[in-house]
Amino acid sequence: MTARRVRDGTDDSKFRDRRDAGHRLAQLLRPLAGEHPVVVGLPRGGVPVAAEVARALRAPLDVIVVRKLGVPWQPELGMGAIGEGGVRVLNERIVAAEGVSADQLAEIEQRERLELERRALAFRGGRPMIELSGRTVIVVDDGIATGGTARAALQVARAHGARKVVLAVPVAPPETVEALLGDADEVVAVETPRDLWAIGAWYQDFTQTTDDEVVACLAGGERTDREVDIEVDGVRLGGHLCVPPRPRGVVVFAHGSGSSRRSPRNQLVARVLQDAGIATLLFDLLTDDEASRRSNVFDIDLLARRLIDVTAWLRAQPETAGLALGYFGASTGAAAALGAAAEPGSDVTAVVSRGGRPDLAMAVLRSVTAPTLLIVGGDDTEVLELNHEAARHLVAEHHVAVVTGATHLFEEPGTLEEAAGLARDWFADRFDRRSGPVNGSGPR
Repeated sequence: MTARRVRDGTDDSKFRDRRDAGHRLAQLLRPLAGEHPVVVGLPRGGVPVAAEVARALRAPLDVIVVRKLGVPWQPELGMGAIGEGGVRVLNERIVAAEGVSADQLAEIEQRERLELERRALAFRGGRPMIELSGRTVIVVDDGIATGGTARAALQVARAHGARKVVLAVPVAPPETVEALLGDADEVVAVETPRDLWAIGAWYQDFTQTTDDEVVACLAGGERTDREVDIEVDGVRLGGHLCVPPRPRGVVVFAHGSGSSRRSPRNQLVARVLQDAGIATLLFDLLTDDEASRRSNVFDIDLLARRLIDVTAWLRAQPETAGLALGYFGASTGAAAALGAAAEPGSDVTAVVSRGGRPDLAMAVLRSVTAPTLLIVGGDDTEVLELNHEAARHLVAEHHVAVVTGATHLFEEPGTLEEAAGLARDWFADRFDRRSGPVNGSGPR
């Protein structure tokens, strides 16, 4: 996908500032939201643009630090660039034409690599680089002319295992866009003027971005990760709230046995959701003492009421107020999730059941308006039939996803990961629909 609109550089086509450029660029990138991308900005000027893109796509934000290698006696003339991960891109033609020796090149690279490492550490505040392996990575700058630095950044993303690399900029000349298609899977540009003599000419405000502003953009997406106590029905329920940077929604886990917070299966699913930019609340519907009485585990009305009360608590938290809401239910917690979603006035955006008992909420299934995904193991034959029966009573959008070879607890190798991926895609797609149009629907 190469998006182009050639303009003549009048005030009407100029960007007000980098935030405006990021907002306009994000509109063209909206179809990529369904791929759960990571957005990386090129410091310094590309980071404020990238921050707006990440916010619009509800994607994690990071930086890719690259440094230009300038000719020793003419530093403004770039003969190459280096990036994190040991990446080096050279313009052999300039190196040969200027007569730069191997020793001179090595000296410049060593100096620039020290500065690269210093900046990467300062920008991230000691945090590790976001994992790019297997992800769609959107590399953002505030504009490109020759593309040497952008090319290095694209190769850095490749070196870190990115599945797909997209270069996105507010402005670039068409010949540079074409040249960079050899390094990127896609190049997206808002403006592609034929006569680009200065990137700053396309901005009304092109004030230099400072290191502190880069740090502030990245820190604006700090992760919340804390233990919580929620008082419901006169008892205190323990939980764990995790909110990744710029969350696209929040999912509450409901497990009828009371083990949601400690369940390794739920924790694995939660990590998969968090990696996709989705906040999670793992909490216990029942205290340990209550869960020891089997009648409580099957008291769907009790479990649903507690889930509703916990949802109200979640809505009052500053990190999650206003986010799209989803329920993930396992075992009898699936019936509780559907019961809570069926309540009048419920604003639940999506529900997912894993190995659940939605049949225990049969009386209210027709009142559920949230899109519902029922994930069942192919070898969990009795529960599979119960899920098919429940699905026949759902009138909202729904789907039964069968994980081949899985039994009730999804203990077989790879089956729980498959179920987690199905849940992630269902929630992400429905959350993004609530925020704006994106490509894709249904489990992938």
